[in-house]
Amino acid sequence: MPAEHDGDDPTDPNASTLAHFGMEVRLEREQHDVTQVELAAEVPCHHTLVQKIETAKRVPSLRFAETCDRIFGTNGRFTRLWRLVIKYAFPAWFRPYVELEMRATSVRLFHPYLVPGLLQTEDYARAVLRAGRPRILDDLVEARMERQRILDRENPPDVWAIVEENVLRRAVGDRDLMAGQLRKFLAFAENPLHVLQVIPQEVPLHAGSSGPFNILGFQDSDDVVHVDAFPRGHLLADEEDVKASHRAYDPLKAVALSPDDSVSLLGSVLKEIAS
Repeated sequence: MPAEHDGDDPTDPNASTLAHFGMEVRLEREQHDVTQVELAAEVPCHHTLVQKIETAKRVPSLRFAETCDRIFGTNGRFTRLWRLVIKYAFPAWFRPYVELEMRATSVRLFHPYLVPGLLQTEDYARAVLRAGRPRILDDLVEARMERQRILDRENPPDVWAIVEENVLRRAVGDRDLMAGQLRKFLAFAENPLHVLQVIPQEVPLHAGSSGPFNILGFQDSDDVVHVDAFPRGHLLADEEDVKASHRAYDPLKAVALSPDDSVSLLGSVLKEIAS
């Protein structure tokens, strides 16, 4: 069951954006005399996925929403509604961060263990999320990929990412999966809008040793911080917490390799994995 429900009746279109989407799909499909099998063939997907979307058991993909608009002639209605639906694939505690991330003009990322979610390939994200054994793996992957659309918008945020060297070397999935992830990471690092720095393995304990965190900056409001933790992260807006996060992030830049040296290291690791 997608995370949106949080105790609501998942079949009630008045209590769930996901259920409302499913009801609209069913109404349009029946009005146009289109079967679930025929709709599935247009997407394409298995016809059981159509049934699950109509009964609010699965979050639709953007392709599914665009297909509905095309074959039902709904002038982008399903695509617009999908942008609301996809937010609810996230756990309730993470949704406020996603909303803020969409408005941010700058994003500062630090992760000592994994490639940050905003920069993951679909295969890497699937492998990472599968480790938590969620019931809604496909929905979580779809939602994580949707977050990355902020990097492709007309005025994307400037993103500065710092990771430990072991993030590049840690095996997540097979060699092909890791090679694909490192290629995406390399493309990000070579984009003049963004910066990647890698903290080499020989660096001892540092300001980020306590765990991953992100800082979001805005043009018209104060920064906020998201601290990743188990079983859930924490969003911090207190002025002292934000100052503390900057005091931690700036030393991380100092102990990390330069952006150019970080790209060189990333390229070397990629060659090792791909060879």
